[in-house]
Amino acid sequence: MANIASARKRARQSEKNRQHNMAARSRFRTAIKKVLKAVKAGDKDTATSAYQAAVPVIDKSVSKGVLHRNKAARHKSRLNARVRAL
Repeated sequence: MANIASARKRARQSEKNRQHNMAARSRFRTAIKKVLKAVKAGDKDTATSAYQAAVPVIDKSVSKGVLHRNKAARHKSRLNARVRAL
């Protein structure tokens, strides 16, 4: 553990930020899994609604700095292609 007060504060902040980023990343992954599960089941209506719900989650991850914008665009594109292929 750090001895200097500023280092202790930085350690607290880093842990808080890590927890926040992990929660955001978990929401992102869960949203993607819901779309993929609906696609695998072959249910176009559920897949479409899950995709529409996933897009804002993905975009919010970008705005919070959890994901790079190109990675988010790639995920949205690939998910959309799978939904449209049904």
